[in-house]
Amino acid sequence: METIALNTRLKPGREADYDRIHASLAPQLHAALKTAGVQDWRIWRNGRELFHLVQVEDYRAMRLELAEHPVNIAWQAQMAELLEVGDDYSGDDSGIPLVWSFAQDPAGEQR
Repeated sequence: METIALNTRLKPGREADYDRIHASLAPQLHAALKTAGVQDWRIWRNGRELFHLVQVEDYRAMRLELAEHPVNIAWQAQMAELLEVGDDYSGDDSGIPLVWSFAQDPAGEQR
């Protein structure tokens, strides 16, 4: 299981639209994410800044699976209208690098 952190930014004035759209996520998108190995995907918003925490079996495999999925393509097109930088799933994204964890000692072992 992987935990991936992401940061995205909304276009000015699109905060309410983003919140409204995410309040009723399409069941088809939920099913596609689950099939692709997503266990949980949490998003916090501070103004226009969005902070995501994704728990997924294999992040790279999830992105490859969803890149051509019709439901995700439609979702990403909808999100592109709201985000400063849209995501077409074509890159080699690996999320924000972890700097520190309370749960791990300096050697990387779980406490």
